[in-house]
Amino acid sequence: MKSLQDTFKLSNGVEIPCVGFGTFRTPDGEVAVRAVKEAIAAGYRHIDTAAVYGNERSVGAAVRESGIDRKDIFITSKLWNSDQGFDSTLHAFDKTMQALGTDYLDLYLIHWPIAKGHDGDWDKMNRETWRAMERLCLEGRIRSIGVSNFKVRHLTRLIEQADIVPMVNQIELHPGLNQDETVSYCKEQHILVEAWGPLAQGKIFGNAEMQAIADRYGKNIAQIALRWILQRGILPLPKSVTRERIVSNAELFDFSLSPEDIKLIDRIRCEGSGSDPDTFRM
Repeated sequence: MKSLQDTFKLSNGVEIPCVGFGTFRTPDGEVAVRAVKEAIAAGYRHIDTAAVYGNERSVGAAVRESGIDRKDIFITSKLWNSDQGFDSTLHAFDKTMQALGTDYLDLYLIHWPIAKGHDGDWDKMNRETWRAMERLCLEGRIRSIGVSNFKVRHLTRLIEQADIVPMVNQIELHPGLNQDETVSYCKEQHILVEAWGPLAQGKIFGNAEMQAIADRYGKNIAQIALRWILQRGILPLPKSVTRERIVSNAELFDFSLSPEDIKLIDRIRCEGSGSDPDTFRM
């Protein structure tokens, strides 16, 4: 990977830019529009949003106002838990498309594996949701489909029932939360892993070991964490609303971490969000 426009290739041949720009908790309206336009101006070509973020309309507006052709921007959105099910997925997708103001989506994800009130039939709900997403993919309305926050057991059950294997699994991953089991399984299944919360919700910035490594490379902690993710063959999704940080988070391609430093980062301890897919219910 030499630039933000370099890509990973998904199992269906679709190419996805190797670093995405996240919009979680980015307020709808002027803040979101400005942040996404700043990201596109900085070279990002991959924008990640979700229905529950409430900012799809702003993301769509920013893409249109950016001056970059729609076909050159990779847009991801996600289906919220309360919309799981076959018919409700189709309806929710239409709402997402209307909000984004586009006639196709590059990637659509099931946001969480277990919807509230479906502890006993979560796998059935996932299958019905997935059937709708497979249909939308075959119709050409979505270029690629995947999941988010799925552990191995969730993925295994879905794949057993699926006609199309998920192409992406977006999970919380950062130094201190390596997710080795899930990453290994996804690689075996040719599922690209994306890392949300790659900076541990900011908690990584106080880590002395990460600072020492950053100092050795003349980089900041965020750049070290994001480069570590990239060198694992994982796609990071940094987020910011500050132009300087948006630009800085993209400066990942003029250095490489040594094998020794990768091993040091592998052993770092740092808490994340604490959101466990087995217990998260909303």
